[in-house]
Amino acid sequence: MRRIPFGVRQLDTTIQGGAPPGSVVLLAGEGGAGSREFMHTSALLNALATTDPDLHDLYYGDLASNAESPAEVHYVSFTAAESEFVDEVSLTMDDEVVDAGFDGVDYHDLSELYFHQSPVPREWYADRTASINDLRARQERKDILGELGDLLADNAGGNVVVIDSLTDLISTAGRDQTLDWSDVAFLVKGLQKGASTWNGLILVHLNRETVTDTEYGQLVDGVAGTLEFEWASGGSTRARTLVVKQFRGVLSQIADEDIVQFETEITDAGFDISDVRKIR
Repeated sequence: MRRIPFGVRQLDTTIQGGAPPGSVVLLAGEGGAGSREFMHTSALLNALATTDPDLHDLYYGDLASNAESPAEVHYVSFTAAESEFVDEVSLTMDDEVVDAGFDGVDYHDLSELYFHQSPVPREWYADRTASINDLRARQERKDILGELGDLLADNAGGNVVVIDSLTDLISTAGRDQTLDWSDVAFLVKGLQKGASTWNGLILVHLNRETVTDTEYGQLVDGVAGTLEFEWASGGSTRARTLVVKQFRGVLSQIADEDIVQFETEITDAGFDISDVRKIR
């Protein structure tokens, strides 16, 4: 079966090349535990396969025989401009990876639409050079979920799409008359429904600390896979860990190898796996 790589070599190798096409994967993390770095690494390393194969070979290596890099990588942000994304990623990843990888990322900034209904002053997020007609046209756009839906329908087919972040939508639920929690839950289920026909890979980031256990269970139930990024304490040290909570068509492979956790680290090449904890 064809696989789409996550861009993290040891994880991809363990699960026979990557994620099955048509997967929506929730990246649920504690603060600073590596979920954002995983998201950035997946976007840039997958894009690097197209923009600079030599660098991709250096930082990732050969793909599995049944794995195929996506033709396109799309990154969707509700709150951050393109320059802010590059600045954030550059804090942890080598400049050559960021520069070459970002050349292959189609970045979609939905911040104007996101902040439009908020009390945030327009000059903080809107393009100051925009004309009155431009501003009026932006105000007449669909709601943010409709805009996201159109974007995915146009770009998700066979590709990798990163959505940063579900947490931003959740923070408005209940405070914005146009969005509540049920909309967020339906969005996640709808993403998985659409992904089954798009045959790409959609990564959705979530700060685990922003939802209740019940809400989290609803989100997990709506997607094909959930990767949990946590801090584990051992003695006087703390380590970042990755646990595959559930993943249809993938989790059984990890269970067969008796893997309990992946110990992870953040390197110049982004998110990486440093060790594998198995059942002894």
